[in-house]
Amino acid sequence: MTGLLTRSTIVVVTWRGKDHVGACLDAVATQSRPHRLVVIDNASDDGTSAVLAAHPSAPEVRRLPANVGYAGALASVSPDTEFTAWLNDDAEPAPDWLASLEDALDKEPDAAAAGSRMVGSDGSVISLGVGLTADGHGVDLVTADTPPFGFCGGAVLLRTAVLREVGGVPARFFCYYEDTDTAWRLRLAGHSIVSVPTAEVTHRHGASTRPGSRPFHLWNERNRLAMLVRCAPGMVAAKEVARFAAITAMLPLRRGAAERPWNFRVGLRLRVLAEVVTALPRLLAERRTVSRGAHVSRSEVWRRSGSGESVG
Repeated sequence: MTGLLTRSTIVVVTWRGKDHVGACLDAVATQSRPHRLVVIDNASDDGTSAVLAAHPSAPEVRRLPANVGYAGALASVSPDTEFTAWLNDDAEPAPDWLASLEDALDKEPDAAAAGSRMVGSDGSVISLGVGLTADGHGVDLVTADTPPFGFCGGAVLLRTAVLREVGGVPARFFCYYEDTDTAWRLRLAGHSIVSVPTAEVTHRHGASTRPGSRPFHLWNERNRLAMLVRCAPGMVAAKEVARFAAITAMLPLRRGAAERPWNFRVGLRLRVLAEVVTALPRLLAERRTVSRGAHVSRSEVWRRSGSGESVG
């Protein structure tokens, strides 16, 4: 790697990652391209700091005083390099991962982000990018049949300057949908997003969080609605908030409340609505900021995503 410029900063966010962050750093150390490595420790209390201190790659570690989530940790660092990579602490990139992503962005000057091929330990595809459903949910794409709207934030390379221009990472999201919200803003600003199937990452999905848990569904439901208010066409955002409220109102009339997943329990949904309504003035102010930086209409981005027809 002698003579090659360091163009990328890889940012690994960890929280209680003692059992898996070492494998992540081992994989990062094998990268064929030079890079800067920054690890953000979200106030881990399980011995993670000892693992980081002992790792032979000697990563630059920034320990935060409190757990601010994945989004909050990413927002706490703004690298001074051409590219910024986001990488989950339970992900292990192949040696040519970074090279593949850098090469992809070099080939596509209009692209602001390059997403990875994320696979499970058995080799099954977890994500080739993120699509949008008709109700504005982000969904992982597992085939190349549909061009992605966005990327999985667990392993992606972004142009640092462009990320700053569109407002960076929505720190208040804590976890989940910070990637799809970022993809929305990149596309509104006129940029494209590419998926790079040769940039493979093995992901121990759920090692850092508990999919299906109450916090998981709280963050997912709240952040989806917040993202739509910030970024989507007004009609889409209003419809989805109203639909969420209507379903919540109907749930007490149905049986089997105790067996429902958390996202269909009234208490959690009422908290989501309360948090979204309380945050509405701020979200609308952020929406106006997004609008000022937009070069493509929300309606056009929504139409191109395949989620629905053009709306006002």
